[in-house]
Amino acid sequence: MSRSIKDYVVIGLKGMAMGAADVVPGVSGGTIAFISGIYEELLGSISNIKFGLLKTLKEEGIKPVWKAVNGNFLAALFTGIFISVVSLAKAIKYLLENKPVLLWSFFFGLVLASIIYIAKQITKWNFISILLLVGGAFLAYYITTLNPLVSENSSLLYLFLAGAIAICAMILPGISGAFILVLLGAYKPILAAVSDRDFKTIIAVALGTIVGLLSFSKILKWLFANYKNYTLAGLTGFIIGSLNKIWPWKETLTWRTNSHGVEVPFKQQSVSPFSFDGDAQLTIAIVIAIIGFSIILIMERLAVQKK
Repeated sequence: MSRSIKDYVVIGLKGMAMGAADVVPGVSGGTIAFISGIYEELLGSISNIKFGLLKTLKEEGIKPVWKAVNGNFLAALFTGIFISVVSLAKAIKYLLENKPVLLWSFFFGLVLASIIYIAKQITKWNFISILLLVGGAFLAYYITTLNPLVSENSSLLYLFLAGAIAICAMILPGISGAFILVLLGAYKPILAAVSDRDFKTIIAVALGTIVGLLSFSKILKWLFANYKNYTLAGLTGFIIGSLNKIWPWKETLTWRTNSHGVEVPFKQQSVSPFSFDGDAQLTIAIVIAIIGFSIILIMERLAVQKK
């Protein structure tokens, strides 16, 4: 695929949007990849990474390997993700702590519009499609209601498996990888390992993410190639169910003390804005949700015009 510098800049901006989403616990970068039109190419590029490329690298050099894995695309995308995580992490952390209702409202509108966008790509509806949509919605909703593990497991094997599972969630539209780590009780041990420069733990988690990413991307690529309508139906349902996690108005049921000694919400449930304990900011929240919703409609319109 021949691309210009402008095309790669756009891909980098999409990567920045994915990175911004991944910083927020509960929003999946995979959702952003899907609605920005790069999801299947991302899956295909990642699934092309295999051990056989080492032989190609030895015999033919870097150029054919770079081409095989769509290197320019991945480099532009992951550069955007990295820039976003580094530059926007503090801003999003501030918004999460000080303007959570408004931040969640924006993402709620964004994800709500993405459901319509993805569902419109299903060319044929039948009983199985509807069943997968409903099943995906119930599964995702159930995951969002699970209690995070109170006990934390720091064994290398457990953190390896946690990394593999979390990275699968990260590329699957709907639930974020960070949220899965919280559920598994692995979020704090991994943060501590990074902070303490515990390279043994970091390598174990990194290996888990590599194994999970390479294996799960191949499965998703195969599903898109052979059962695209059914896959889209299941993903649409999964995103519908995940809306519970990003509902702007929450009631905190239990609290926990984080690594800095600050009390933060541990278990929350969605409530009506009219019974929200605090300033619901309903009018501005609706406006911001509409802005998020409109962004997807504009992106879809631009994509249609480009085609």
